[in-house]
Amino acid sequence: MRRFLYNVLMLTAMLVVGASGKLYAAADTDVPQVSLLTVEPGPVIYELDGHTALRFSLPGRYDYIVNWGVFDFNSPNFLYRFVKGETDYMAWPFPSEMFLEEYRRQGRGVTEQIIDLTPAQARRLEAMVTDNLRPENRTYRYNYIYDNCATRPLALIEKAIGAPVSIAGTPGFVYGETGIADDGAPTTFRKEMSHTHADYPWYQFGIDLALGSGLDREISLRERTYSPLYLRHALENASYTDSLGNVRHLVRSTATVIPGQKVTEAPTPWFLTPVFISLLILLLTALIVARDIRRRKITRWYDCVFYSAALIPGLLLTFLIFVSSHEATSPNWLYLWLNPFCAIPAVFIWIKSCRRVVYCYQICNFVALFLLLLIGILGIQGLNDAFYMLIGADILLSARYLVISNRKLQDKLTLRGR
Repeated sequence: MRRFLYNVLMLTAMLVVGASGKLYAAADTDVPQVSLLTVEPGPVIYELDGHTALRFSLPGRYDYIVNWGVFDFNSPNFLYRFVKGETDYMAWPFPSEMFLEEYRRQGRGVTEQIIDLTPAQARRLEAMVTDNLRPENRTYRYNYIYDNCATRPLALIEKAIGAPVSIAGTPGFVYGETGIADDGAPTTFRKEMSHTHADYPWYQFGIDLALGSGLDREISLRERTYSPLYLRHALENASYTDSLGNVRHLVRSTATVIPGQKVTEAPTPWFLTPVFISLLILLLTALIVARDIRRRKITRWYDCVFYSAALIPGLLLTFLIFVSSHEATSPNWLYLWLNPFCAIPAVFIWIKSCRRVVYCYQICNFVALFLLLLIGILGIQGLNDAFYMLIGADILLSARYLVISNRKLQDKLTLRGR
């Protein structure tokens, strides 16, 4: 069924582009109206930032929407290639009614901003988009923050008008249902994501885990438009300077095509958030550490479970840093904490002859964890709030192992001295 629908979409795309191209050539004096559509967020993870598309319409002739967010879950090795950073997206045209009906059924609002273009600019933009839709051009290597469904339309609009679009500050912007207002202060990609994903803390936890310090540099207003929702708001005050030196507003008018309603999932309950669960782990670790120090004995099963759990993201980070082509995955300073060496305490804690190996690991681990905390405090790489508690738990385990090991060594030396 999916393959059938895929073929139907292929045929529809060819008919849409073919029909519009013929009409365009036959009526060269007609000028298409170009507008930018912004779709409100949906409940699925890849819909949380909303969506952007371009609409071309000529009354009585054609009306279609070009979407740069089409991908095929059934493509070979899709999940592996997604993690590796080799996800290919496609530009795809849809009849406007078909495109809008999909979001109308989902209850996701759609806003339309009519772009104020001269006839020559409108024709040039449509010609470039038509060329982009050709089979040999429609596929591109998707990048979440640098090359996506929002950055592509804006880049094409700039090419069509022959001038850069000036993005003004937009302190009135509010991040969706969270009600978090933009105060116009300097920001980073990570801060932007944490606002838009406020109701999805585990998703942000995963982003903060997988993506490194590249997300923490200060970004420009233009770079913030990677987000469809922010792009829509920013374009309201956007302008450009034409060839005659006149400053022109980019958006002529804005209208709501489909009234929206909240369709995202309910916020995660506080007792299921990463922060609360990490706090429980920290408290449990503190109790076990206190008990171990009091009786001078390591609770080996807990160390095994803790470090085995840390090994899993450590292996993931190894892949993302050294194999993946994602730009933002390296450098990732979390690798000081989560790495394949976590297997040492997880396995060697059971082997008496390897105690010295575990001891050396815990010395290095203790230093690395404090270095990571310093990196987070200085803002070199933003750390998720939950990470601080998990790092704290690891510090307690390392310190406990070193203290108990030293006490046992002192006891042995004392006995030998007697």
